[in-house]
Amino acid sequence: IGSQECLDQLELGENDVAVPVPSVNPLLSPVVSVIAMQLLAYYAARERGTDIDKPRNLAKSVTVE
Repeated sequence: IGSQECLDQLELGENDVAVPVPSVNPLLSPVVSVIAMQLLAYYAARERGTDIDKPRNLAKSVTVE
């Protein structure tokens, strides 16, 4: 996941996938990249058939008072 300029510098193998995001101000690029990564994680979880709203091991990571 990166801007087209960054992806052009990579040497991708036949099994590699590049996800281009728009080129924006360097201060805003993390925001744009995070949105793309969240969508990637969401659709990967849906494809695997996992419960998106109840991730496993969540109780071990988050304590509720």
